[in-house]
Amino acid sequence: MTVTTPAASRAAQILSRPIVLNGLTVPNRIVMAPMTRMFSPEGVPGEDVVSYYARRAAAGVGLIITEGTYVGHDSAGQSDRVPRFHGEEQLAGWAKVVEAVHAAGGTIMPQLWHIGMVRRQGEPPFADAPAMGPSGIHKAGAEAKGKAMTQDDLDDVIDAFAEAAAAAERIGMDGVEIHGAHGYLVDQFLWEGTNQRTDAYGGDPVARTKFAAEIVAAVRAAVSPDFPVLFRFSQWKQQDYTARLAETPEELEAILAPLAAAGVDAFHASTRRYWLPEFEGSDLNLAGWTKKITGKPVITVGSVGLDGDFVKAFTGEGSPVKGIDDLLDGLEDEQYDMVAVGRALLQDPEWAAKVLADRFDELKPYDAAALQSLS
Repeated sequence: MTVTTPAASRAAQILSRPIVLNGLTVPNRIVMAPMTRMFSPEGVPGEDVVSYYARRAAAGVGLIITEGTYVGHDSAGQSDRVPRFHGEEQLAGWAKVVEAVHAAGGTIMPQLWHIGMVRRQGEPPFADAPAMGPSGIHKAGAEAKGKAMTQDDLDDVIDAFAEAAAAAERIGMDGVEIHGAHGYLVDQFLWEGTNQRTDAYGGDPVARTKFAAEIVAAVRAAVSPDFPVLFRFSQWKQQDYTARLAETPEELEAILAPLAAAGVDAFHASTRRYWLPEFEGSDLNLAGWTKKITGKPVITVGSVGLDGDFVKAFTGEGSPVKGIDDLLDGLEDEQYDMVAVGRALLQDPEWAAKVLADRFDELKPYDAAALQSLS
């Protein structure tokens, strides 16, 4: 008797392919996007955080990029419930997360984060630490209310990123992602609106990329040659959703080329809606342009699986389920290589398993109430 095996769905065929990021083989193309959760008292991820990530790995997420984790610099953050990536107890907590994710068949990287001028002085974990950034301003046109970083400050932050990356490799993480997006410190240097420096770290796009490239190079030097280093960037900022680092592909290349040369193995191009073209005259989104410019593997992200307003979704409104045929088209055409899923995966830990099994009718619409727990 001949048993006929049903053909894999289109989603399974495209998303189930492994991919190599430097020395790491990721089992499929599905990434869990980094999402701040604030469930780690004293910056220590506990058993609930372990289970939260392990559930998604067990359900088929190939690569987990953790929520943003503060590097070891006193001005890096402003919450004692956001996990830190320094300190014995904090790293021991992360080691348990790594063990659980690996046991479930997934891979995992921490997102290394410094919030810069987004910080409000007086907030924990280090209340006396000043807010600091390239020019001491929070957004374009704002009055300077923080510290413009000195060379010593720059060197300290660069060292903090490198030390965190070395710790990540030491405890078994599969790579690291540098958070260079959304108006936080690294992005504040990239963005002309917050970088008004007149030294080597300010001016044209290449000069504004110098600090980010130095972080990448320091991280690259602190880890093994085959340890993947990812870099997340965005046009939009939390301070200004309409902001743009680059108005043309040529301007984007001026920013990305130094980062690739410094040692970035893959880019994570953050957009609010992945399906929108980035520049006039082309259907390519930001991830598509990033791959075309750099030749590096690229992750696309932005309301994957959902159809609703990005901002309202985080202020109490839900989002209905959206199909992913256009997303699969881009993967099939090799416009980008991986897809990061945010709110849809936050709402439904089984999202990857359902999509890979063609169970789209079982997907859950996003409800902002999901932010209140580690389901």
